[in-house]
Amino acid sequence: MTTTEMPRWRTDDQYAALDDQRFVADLAALKEAVGTLKNAFDELDIRADGSSVTSRALEQVLGGLNAVSLSAQKLETYVAAFTTVDSRDALAEQRDSELTNLTLPLRPLRARLTAWLGQLEGEALAGILAESALARDHEYFIRKNIESARHQMTPPEEDLAAQLAPSGADGWTKLHGNYTSRLTGEFRGKSLPVTALRALASDPDASVRRDAFEAELAVWKTAEVVCAACMNGVKGEEGMVAGRRGFADAVEPSLLNNNIDRQTLEAMQAAVVRSLPDFRRYYAAKARALGKSKLDWWDITAPLGQATQHWDYQAATGFVEKQFRTYSDKLGDFAARAFTGQWLDVAPREGKVGGAFCMSWGEGDESRILLNHTPSLDSVSTIAHELGHGYHNLVAAHRTPLQRQLPMTLAETASIFCETIIQNAALETAQGGEKLYVLETQLLGQAQVVVDIYSRFLFEQAVFEKRAERDLTAQELCDLMTWAQRETYGDTVGTLHPYMWAVKPHYYGSQFYNYPYTFGLLFGLGVYAQYQQAKAAGQEAEFQRRYDELLSSTGLADAYTLAQGFGIDLHAPDFWESSLDVIRASIGEYVKVAERE
Repeated sequence: MTTTEMPRWRTDDQYAALDDQRFVADLAALKEAVGTLKNAFDELDIRADGSSVTSRALEQVLGGLNAVSLSAQKLETYVAAFTTVDSRDALAEQRDSELTNLTLPLRPLRARLTAWLGQLEGEALAGILAESALARDHEYFIRKNIESARHQMTPPEEDLAAQLAPSGADGWTKLHGNYTSRLTGEFRGKSLPVTALRALASDPDASVRRDAFEAELAVWKTAEVVCAACMNGVKGEEGMVAGRRGFADAVEPSLLNNNIDRQTLEAMQAAVVRSLPDFRRYYAAKARALGKSKLDWWDITAPLGQATQHWDYQAATGFVEKQFRTYSDKLGDFAARAFTGQWLDVAPREGKVGGAFCMSWGEGDESRILLNHTPSLDSVSTIAHELGHGYHNLVAAHRTPLQRQLPMTLAETASIFCETIIQNAALETAQGGEKLYVLETQLLGQAQVVVDIYSRFLFEQAVFEKRAERDLTAQELCDLMTWAQRETYGDTVGTLHPYMWAVKPHYYGSQFYNYPYTFGLLFGLGVYAQYQQAKAAGQEAEFQRRYDELLSSTGLADAYTLAQGFGIDLHAPDFWESSLDVIRASIGEYVKVAERE
């Protein structure tokens, strides 16, 4: 199957096109609904020092927000299905801008709701929950808003921040995405998208990897002024607003957003630091296998071992569905439905964003999944990973939009679980060079999530601290990036990547977007270990029920509370160490196999 023949996701099940009259009508209906909701907020006096919170008023507000959120999500994901696959689509960009402006009033309304709920104290909250079933269904949402109210600016400041965001941090974020998705570089006489240059980092030919790396750096060098301006714009606004809201530092808002506490983050990060010498054993063994004393950046994703299977898209989807069925028919049927229902946009192409993601679709339980597939086991794992997100959407589809507001930490649970199913299946029958290939694929992904993401965390911390004083130059950002990489990779990697701050779009979105992936990996491995125990005890059905309930409930409680339901203490070093021990065992096996091959 060629790149041009690879599936593209279906969009006509929602609207015929972006200029479909039904789409235009739904835009108008959403605008009216937003206005009606705003009028309701005004009539009910939903604001700081406004009317007292009553169960009747709260039910009206929650119902209105859920309805508007569902309509907005349907339109936003439809538009995203065009903007993410072709950055040159002028009509899609226009619709995206229209939607942004149309939903802009929702930001100050949410801020007003938070301030209004902030007046609830113990007995008053208990009374509301006793009177209203809808309030009980949204108890965690209410409690989280009460906590957020403690970190609000004055109502006029919150309103101004919401109004300025599209031309401030959000505008810088959009510029970075639109600009970098169009970048191309020269590679051996050809002009390639920067995403294609980055894909060559996995080429078996070291000279191809090195030349592509150098071509990529040249591209980012030409883009550094724009990317630095975007970084300074986003981090400047985020840092200033966090300070005005009374947060101790730039990390604290991310803890609230991710439904974890600082003790959980610190326990996890301390375990990560303790594991760095183990990951450096992996990098050192890989360097020896490549005939080098240490890796260069272009070697980090170099393939090792011998793949006996050519992982074209058809082979990949067949393997994923088969292995998902070893867990449950429900999961296997879900994968088959995604593949046959044209939920995936598969091939890389110019104008398409890099990486992979999954988004819920319409008002039902479907998803749409963006890939940039290459014929590798890593891409097979990516398919499984994104389908995990889709399965999460499936089991949570009966929840309201406000209940489905997932923290990044727990949003990775199903994706890591599904990825682990695939990797373990590939490893089970592998021998010799193929075993090295599978272990390499597995450890490469895990090292990225633990080692590289910790470097991103250190980098982002440093950027926030320094950006509070002044704008940072592109060179300073490069220096901070290589410092952070050296702190984590140690001396096992020689040549580093100074422009990773420009590469990763996450820096230009939510604060500290990256560490939840580490949480997701280690939490997912811990939950998968419990599945294996349940399977050995013949209790698979009970585990599957509890697992689906966990996924369905990830917007209904904080991570610590939900983890306790699985017997996991997120404050305890033992849990994080036990998950990392799974990876350590793979590293030990990798070192032995690499030395034999």
